[in-house]
Amino acid sequence: MQHYQLDKCLPELYLLAVIAILLIQSVVRTQNDDSAAKNTNWVPWAAFIGIGVSLFSMGDEGVLFYAAYKVDALSQFFKLAISVGFFITTLNGLKPPAIKRTNRPDYFLFLGLSCWGLMLLSSAVELITIYVALEIASYSLYAVIPLRANDRRAAEAGIKYIMFGAVTTAIALYGFSYILATQHTSYIAELTAMDWSLAANPMAAVGLLFFMFGMMFKLAMFPFHWWCPDVYEGTANETAAFAATLPKLGAIVILVRLATLLKPDLEITMILAIFGAISMTLGNFAALAQKDVKRMLGYSSIAHAGYVVLGLVSGTQYGLAAASFYALIYLLMNLTCFWVICRIARDGENVTLSGLDGLYRREPVMAFVLAVSAFALVGLPPTAGFIGKLFLLNAAWEVGQYHWLVVVAVVNTAIAIYYYLSLVRHAYTHDGEPKAAKETVSLANLVWGGIFAGVLLILGAVPSSVFEWAMTAGKQLLP
Repeated sequence: MQHYQLDKCLPELYLLAVIAILLIQSVVRTQNDDSAAKNTNWVPWAAFIGIGVSLFSMGDEGVLFYAAYKVDALSQFFKLAISVGFFITTLNGLKPPAIKRTNRPDYFLFLGLSCWGLMLLSSAVELITIYVALEIASYSLYAVIPLRANDRRAAEAGIKYIMFGAVTTAIALYGFSYILATQHTSYIAELTAMDWSLAANPMAAVGLLFFMFGMMFKLAMFPFHWWCPDVYEGTANETAAFAATLPKLGAIVILVRLATLLKPDLEITMILAIFGAISMTLGNFAALAQKDVKRMLGYSSIAHAGYVVLGLVSGTQYGLAAASFYALIYLLMNLTCFWVICRIARDGENVTLSGLDGLYRREPVMAFVLAVSAFALVGLPPTAGFIGKLFLLNAAWEVGQYHWLVVVAVVNTAIAIYYYLSLVRHAYTHDGEPKAAKETVSLANLVWGGIFAGVLLILGAVPSSVFEWAMTAGKQLLP
């Protein structure tokens, strides 16, 4: 066995090279704040090239580092999604109002390190490797979330994220000790053959559930969801766009791998389904009362974590593929919505529902992009959000004991229509203040917003090519 086939790790190595350049740029000392040495305009284009590198690596397969690191269809699918997310978030955060020009290389450095950890997480197939990669992805967010121009809400958000993260990490490590003590291995491939029922092996079952809690925290899933709305509201808009999307990809890819250990009739699977149902219901009902758009999106992300569970509990190739596909769609839906928020927020302030009033008059293109992202988030045709939810509902419906979860998901989708369409209602049917200033959104930002909205519509019309990639991953996980 070849343990160091580094040619199989091109997306990670390329991103590591970008990080190295950012590190050098960040330590360069200049007396002039506007020095070219601190210019970060190149970062989004470097990230765009990273998408090409990930596409080029889509067919790579291999096992590295003594079988702890696996390059397969699932890892390459998520590395492509992470590359897309990194490009959009760097383009979105090119000129964050809360970050000085001289500090922007540090800002992008931390975002890049987090994405690099998520790429490692995509290929990790051993529990300690998963834990280390998860911490690499997390530590950078601990640094950037509090950065928001002397805003005390950002400091509060940073403290909450760190404290909740520390607690869930401790629980996950405690669960790992139980798994290792009972199953005597930490490799997912070997754990797949083990019995995970409470009756036969209660200590191992509890340990696996505790280990999954660490992923549930990143996914903002009940009962580890309390940090999410406060962090979204408190941190800068550009940072919230990153925290709301990319870390969730890492959580989903690990939950998809761990789902191969479960069967639909296991107690852990039922507990996961119950948590998913509670997440959907709690997130949607809490979002109904929100006026701050970012806080609303925070509660909606709790609900979306519950939707992902529909694919995880099915225990089928189709279900795991549906969960992976929905992770990509969730990334695109949220980043498109945050693109509008960041473009119309003057001086980086939080946008409220009333702040959207009359948007169709001030910036009709941004209003259209917001409408497409809202329709996608609620799951209305012809958007990609509709197709993603349809795949998840079909996957869970095929498993007889989870028909009730499908009913809960459909009811919650109906509830979500109200607050998602409130975004559109305020943008199109409410008139803003007569003297409200026209938004100064540049042509480039309008074009990119239109592209993102177009992708959501295209994936809603012809999702088969992308979903086939996810199906290939599902077939490899459950042959």
